[in-house]
Amino acid sequence: MPNSDCAFPGVSLQHSTIRPIGVYALSGLAADRTGLLAVDAIRGYLLAVNPLTNNTIILNPHHVSGWIGVHGLTLWQEVLWYAKGQEVIYCDRHNLIPTVFTRLPYPVTGVAVWETTVYVSCQKSGYIHLFDCHSGELIERIPQPGIGTETLTIFQDQLWVCDRAEQTVYCLDRTSGAAQFSALTPFTSPTGIAFYQPAPDQEPICYISYADEEPYIRDNPNADFPYQLTFRDRTFIHPLYFHHNATEHYTLSNGYLVELSYVEELLPLEAVTLNQVEWRIALPANTLRQRIRHIEPIGHEFTIEEQDGQKVAVFKFDQILPHQGGLIGWRAIIEMYSLKYSLAPADIPAGEALPTELQPYLIDDDDLAMETETIRQAAKDAIGTETNVLRQMLKIRNYVYDRLSYGIRPRIDTPDVALARGIGSCGEYVGVLLALARLNGIACRTIGRYKCPPHPESHYLPLEPDFNHVWLEFYVPGIGWLPMESNVDDIVDRGPYPQRFFMGLAWYHTEIGKGISFEKMRAADKPAHISMGDLAINHIRFRILEELIPQESIEVKD
Repeated sequence: MPNSDCAFPGVSLQHSTIRPIGVYALSGLAADRTGLLAVDAIRGYLLAVNPLTNNTIILNPHHVSGWIGVHGLTLWQEVLWYAKGQEVIYCDRHNLIPTVFTRLPYPVTGVAVWETTVYVSCQKSGYIHLFDCHSGELIERIPQPGIGTETLTIFQDQLWVCDRAEQTVYCLDRTSGAAQFSALTPFTSPTGIAFYQPAPDQEPICYISYADEEPYIRDNPNADFPYQLTFRDRTFIHPLYFHHNATEHYTLSNGYLVELSYVEELLPLEAVTLNQVEWRIALPANTLRQRIRHIEPIGHEFTIEEQDGQKVAVFKFDQILPHQGGLIGWRAIIEMYSLKYSLAPADIPAGEALPTELQPYLIDDDDLAMETETIRQAAKDAIGTETNVLRQMLKIRNYVYDRLSYGIRPRIDTPDVALARGIGSCGEYVGVLLALARLNGIACRTIGRYKCPPHPESHYLPLEPDFNHVWLEFYVPGIGWLPMESNVDDIVDRGPYPQRFFMGLAWYHTEIGKGISFEKMRAADKPAHISMGDLAINHIRFRILEELIPQESIEVKD
């Protein structure tokens, strides 16, 4: 991966998940010519890890207590650098005798070294500090690109930052700190980053370490109810593969080949006869980050129609009889990648008008309460005097996050009701966001429906989502449609809020039916009180088939 546009030619997926033995929480990662170096903050282990065999060697068996709580490991010319508490420490990798380099007022999480410059990340200060290696003097400070704890490395004259809360790796100019691009990680809670070259003739691989907890069912034979929900440590190392398109300002990262089945099981709640039935179900879309390899019917044949640029499966029946059984649906094989745009307000062309055909995305077409005083005032308050569309959209998102908390609701209320209540489901978040954006002249549309359960290591197992989910896209004249999650980044009361899914989507987001209804049914004689929910029950199933490396060929737009 010597340049940012590389799609990892010649790299095999044999370099996949590494699970070192006997570790609990990896908190730093580095690489040398023979493999990976890692540190476990819980046990205090300094580890040598073979990426192909998972063989794990503890390099500091007599000094583990001094390494407990260590973060941000890096290696420069046989010298190990790391952070512990508020101190930056270095030591010869062979004798491991520690020397304090500097101390900051707040905890340090990441360290990187390049020639005579030491880079130190500090979340509480909000900066990456640059020190002179010899004098220890502060040279400069550059803002952290994200809001979380960040680990660092230098590779090919670039500063790479791995942010735990943002689930993002940033590539920065190591001198100015200017962001060149960013890529989403396929797992949550990344804690370290390093580049390892398996052989002189092979491309370097970007490895990311992860550490968090996972729930599991414990079988306790001594309890009256032996099956108990509990948590266990989960830590591992996995490659980050990416393809950066500098011209169009986006980056694709680790993808997965996914099988998605959507089926309606006819199961009417009352005896009803329907004639001339047409049942329409939207199909997955071909986008920058998603490509359909194959699609086929389940239970009943369908035809494909296009509706507002989106593909829809159309099932037709001459008649559906009382209590008739049956299945209707589709099965799709989809390539799904993570996507992250790297756009700054200055990148937005000035004076570009919204295309005429997008004017319908400015109106109230779905009970958005855009005529109410509550929503009109909120639309004004949200953007203030801001005129740049990118900043406007971010301010609208943060305004809504400040005023709503997430909660499952039995029904979706209009945006004015949701905003007054202060609690909303993802659909209600979307409604408020749509209303405020459209009143400010920003074209928006809904997208989504389901997310694949984010368990990419669970290949070939049936996975069923707990809920449906929607988010939105907003249009920037001169750029195009950009994605934005509805409520997922609203994780801290009053912020700061991560921007991982502002202009970005994780690999598990399934794009279906952009701007159109996901499913509709009509019949010549359908009683007014009968809905689809009275006639059928849906079944949604995902299967993750394999991991994919992003390539240029994915670039297929709707």
